[in-house]
Parts: sequence; structure tokens; C-alpha cells
Amino acid sequence: MLSFLPPLARAIVAIVLLTVNTLFWCLLLFALALVRLALPFVAARKALDPVLNGVATRWIAGNSAWMRLTQRTRWDVEGIEGLEYDGWYLVCANHQAAADIFVLQHLFNRRIPLLKFFLKHELIYVPVMGLAWWALDFPFMRRHSDQELRRRPEKRLEDLEATRRACAKFALVPTSVMNFVEGTRFTVAKHAAQRSPYRHLLKPKAGALALTLNALGDRFDSMLDVTIVYPDGVPTFWQFLRGELDRVVVRVERRAIPQEFGAGDYLSDSKLRKRVQAWLHELWERKDARIDELLAAARSEPPS
Repeated sequence: MLSFLPPLARAIVAIVLLTVNTLFWCLLLFALALVRLALPFVAARKALDPVLNGVATRWIAGNSAWMRLTQRTRWDVEGIEGLEYDGWYLVCANHQAAADIFVLQHLFNRRIPLLKFFLKHELIYVPVMGLAWWALDFPFMRRHSDQELRRRPEKRLEDLEATRRACAKFALVPTSVMNFVEGTRFTVAKHAAQRSPYRHLLKPKAGALALTLNALGDRFDSMLDVTIVYPDGVPTFWQFLRGELDRVVVRVERRAIPQEFGAGDYLSDSKLRKRVQAWLHELWERKDARIDELLAAARSEPPS
């Protein structure tokens, strides 16, 4: 435990360990991905995908190790008991900071299959990690404004096809599909610009979630509804590296997915689209109220 070090020193240690851990495991990941690329057969993918996921699992374990070494975070977590490593899960969470991803990976690693995130297409160009996400079959989505989609509706099919391709691969081995349905991190400015009806959340977007359910709905055991709260303020990534993530509160609730969502066509069926959107907005109303409760409970706790 290096919490006695000054914040800058902790950040330097965290950056070095994160970099070394990433480069070490990515080299192995890239080698395995090249083998899979050279053997484009379903049998080869079924054999190699669990190995690639295992490499990513060890990378996450390495990150958890340096987090424990440099952080003195108090974890208040409920709802992760009884999860199965050999199942399929749809995971949905609110999004506030880059630290969210480390929090989710830390808590779910080896409890459920490797989390596969929907990513902005631009992230494929991130050095090292872009290739790693590609090797692990993370779906890359192109963002289009409502105005652009009205002008060129065929653009909707790009994300549909990307989702279907990814889900076809996810169907071969147990997978957890992670979706930040707000589409971006919460900020006060974004909240105001959207005129969001929620106090702590941006408006949820049902598109990617609905397309995933349509392509893989019969595989999912359940949906894991994750609520993340930082009672002492949302940390920047630099604050996270400096070891200033004092408290994290996480609540995980398993929710049944309506069977009809996996059977219909979200893009062409307006009634189904409205039902999915209404279901998601109801979840978001509950989450908003839960965040209020968790923040109030944290404020009432005596200082440590």
C-alpha cells in the first residue's frame, strides 16, 4: 500500500504499472489475434476466443493490483454475489468518468465473462488499446446526429451491421455486453443542453441496447443494472491516478429482459421501439432515485 506517498508519486507509479501491464499483455493478445486472423474458421474462433479473453482478464487483474497498491478506496458494493462466469449478461450502467471502466472491470472480473464495451469508432485509433479492443471484438459504433440520420437514414444500418457482426461472435462463447446507454459521460453542461428530466443522469439512448437484444436476446441470462456513485465527487482520470478515489458506491440489480425485445425489429417496428424506450426510461427513473438515496446515505455517514 503506497498511500503514504504524495499524490504525484502515486500517479507516477500508477502510470508506470498501467503502461507495463498493458504492453506486456497486449503483445500476447496481438500474437493470438494474428493466429485467429490466419485461421478464419468457427472452430478456431471457439478455441482461441476464450484464450484472448483470458489474456484480457489477466490484464484487468494486473490493473486491480496496482489500484490496490496506490489507492485507499473504500468500496461499498452490493449485488455481485451469485453471478455466473459461464453465462451471457447484458450490463447497463450510468457513466460519469473514465474511472467507471476501471471500477466495472475490477468488480466483475472473473465473476462474469469479460465485459465487451460499445466504443466510439474514433477510439480504434488509440495507440495500443485500439488494436487490443479490435482483437477482443469490441464493437465500434459511428455516431450520427439526428439531423444527419434524417438526411441519410441509411447511416442507421452501419451501426446495425456492426452490432450484428459483433453479436454473431459473442454468441460463440459466454460474453458480457456492456452498454453506457447515455452514450457519453455525464456533465452539468451536457445535462443542461439535453434538458434531461433526471437529476443525476443524461437521457438514455435505446438504439445500441435494442440492437444487441435483437441480435443476441435469447442468449442473455439477465440484465445487470449497475449504479455507480462517487459520494466525494466524480474524479477526473488524473485524480484517479493520483490515488484520490476515496469512496465508490456500487449497486448491481439483476433484471429480467422482456422476451419480446429479442424477437422484434427495433428499426422498423415503431410500437416495439416505443416499448423498449419506455422500459429504459423507467429503469432510468429508478436509477435516478437510487442515486439520490445513495448520496443521502453517504452524506449521513460519519467521517472515516
